[in-house]
Amino acid sequence: MSRKTSSHQRFCKHIPETPEDIPRLFAEAWNSKDAHALASLFAEEAEFVNVVGLWWHNRTDIERAHHYGLSTFFRDSSISARRVKVRLIGEAVCIVHTRWKLTGQIGKAGEALDDRSSIMVFVAERSPEGWIIQAAQNTDIIPGMETMAVRDGTMGAVDYRTG
Repeated sequence: MSRKTSSHQRFCKHIPETPEDIPRLFAEAWNSKDAHALASLFAEEAEFVNVVGLWWHNRTDIERAHHYGLSTFFRDSSISARRVKVRLIGEAVCIVHTRWKLTGQIGKAGEALDDRSSIMVFVAERSPEGWIIQAAQNTDIIPGMETMAVRDGTMGAVDYRTG
């Protein structure tokens, strides 16, 4: 067992046995507000990009950022996987796409916000213990829109197909 694997094994609460387990375990950790369990799905030097482009470069930062969110504006939230697609790349690497629904986010004034949908991409690697996430990126879905545009310093979603 390598030093990296040993460290991960000691850190992990639940190691995904299959790539399909990754979204389920991520959602269980999120819904339990357990940032440690969520971060334990990631390799020690994993990369994570959130929906607004914040970029965390290791498991400790991923845990810290999720602890903050899950204890504040996401404290009443839950996520559920709506679709999962796994693509194996060889025998030891996979890409997992997951379409999420998020409910229960809290606004800055404490008000309940509308539900959101996103697509999260995980890149995972097989280890002797199971699958370990090496990278993740989350992207919000904005229905009916094609891209983002910035005007006068303000970014907004746009659809060039409509007049």
